[in-house]
Amino acid sequence: MDAFIRGVGTSLFGKQPELTASELIWTAVTEALADAELELPEAVYVGTCFGEPGIAQRALHRMGITGLPITVMENACASSTHAFHEASWAVDSGRYSNVLVVGVEHLTSRFSGAIPVDPRDFEGRAGLGLPALYAMSAARYQDRYGVTSEQLAAISVKNHAHGMHNPRAQHRAPVTIEQVLDSRMISDPLTLLQCCAIADGAGAVVIGNSRHSSRDIKVRGSAMQTGGLWNHATENVWGHDLIDATAASAYDAAGVQIEDIDVIELHDAFTIGEIVTTEALGMAPLGEGASLATSGHTALGGAQPVNPSGGLLSRGHPLGATGTAQVAELVWQLRGEAGERQVPGARLGLLETMGGGAGGVDGNACVVSVLEGN
Repeated sequence: MDAFIRGVGTSLFGKQPELTASELIWTAVTEALADAELELPEAVYVGTCFGEPGIAQRALHRMGITGLPITVMENACASSTHAFHEASWAVDSGRYSNVLVVGVEHLTSRFSGAIPVDPRDFEGRAGLGLPALYAMSAARYQDRYGVTSEQLAAISVKNHAHGMHNPRAQHRAPVTIEQVLDSRMISDPLTLLQCCAIADGAGAVVIGNSRHSSRDIKVRGSAMQTGGLWNHATENVWGHDLIDATAASAYDAAGVQIEDIDVIELHDAFTIGEIVTTEALGMAPLGEGASLATSGHTALGGAQPVNPSGGLLSRGHPLGATGTAQVAELVWQLRGEAGERQVPGARLGLLETMGGGAGGVDGNACVVSVLEGN
């Protein structure tokens, strides 16, 4: 692809009721435009899940970004990753020479705790929210493959250890296996410290059609798919097949295999999510994904660190901003600018975001992108 990330920026992540969504956007966009040495983009792609109508236009006009195409996308947790994917292809196709991607969410202005289920879905009417859906996946996975509660908890321990080194993360304290398992049960077998927290935040990415400096990061390939019909007769747990298919398309577009990837940011909304995703990405055979964390393979210092940012379990999950936060982390990693959480010599990075929520479908959308540094 002829698409290069010229600049990135984010706000802090966490519960920030004292700030507005516009203020979060201003912080992220200001940093990204300065990083890219760009005054104004030719177009803007925005991802948000629960943002109020017109939030992008209201925020951006205060920055002088008006009179250009602003496209807003909603695709559950993959909203801004979808915006990033479409923006990359828009630049690659020659439609624009540069674009701005923005992801934003201010969840504390809408919810005080877990995001409620949608009663318009049949699963929502049954009370099957995402914590319950992931818990059912975990229970089925445990029954089929024998993964232990301690192995599930190890994902949280690893990602909280990574988050200690991320000054923008919501949760920066280490946790132990015992603390994870002793935390309040949310949906058996998932305890509180195995579930991501809601957060407020924004991220921004500037994409151009050529390399302007050695700091620019190439979008080597990107794929997006929507899940097929899914029911309890499906062989694999929820989300696996969608991620597997999307990853295969991304690898083909980028001309790489999973073994080539140096650093990964993936959608660990719940501990079981990271295990299933690493298997779907091809990092381990079915039933063996849990061993990646316990062996150190996916930890900082391991062969393929996963979520050096701390992931959603540590950074928090501002749904619409999560994708742009993942992009920003990989750009910092591939530039060698990630500080104490730096993966030495990282050249190829992979991001994966999977959004769910529609009853009867194996995920609303999944985006997998491969990024390349110098």
